[in-house]
Amino acid sequence: MTGTEAGATGADQIIESLGDAGRSALESVRHFIDTVNGAFPDVRADKGPRQRIIDSAFKMTEQLVGVSTNLAEKLVKASQDALGEEK
Repeated sequence: MTGTEAGATGADQIIESLGDAGRSALESVRHFIDTVNGAFPDVRADKGPRQRIIDSAFKMTEQLVGVSTNLAEKLVKASQDALGEEK
């Protein structure tokens, strides 16, 4: 296996791992929302405590996925830069 092939495989593994982490984060939020729905009745208040909690959970998930995506992009770029120097 060449350095380029190894780098591509490593980058693919990193991306796949970060994708798995993102899916796990979303599943955690789904579970959290189910818990909130069980604890707070749906009172149809636009910005009641239940809705604020759910909105915060989604905001947190967006931030986690954004951080994971940013990390993946940096790792892939660093791998590409390192492989480019080996040529």
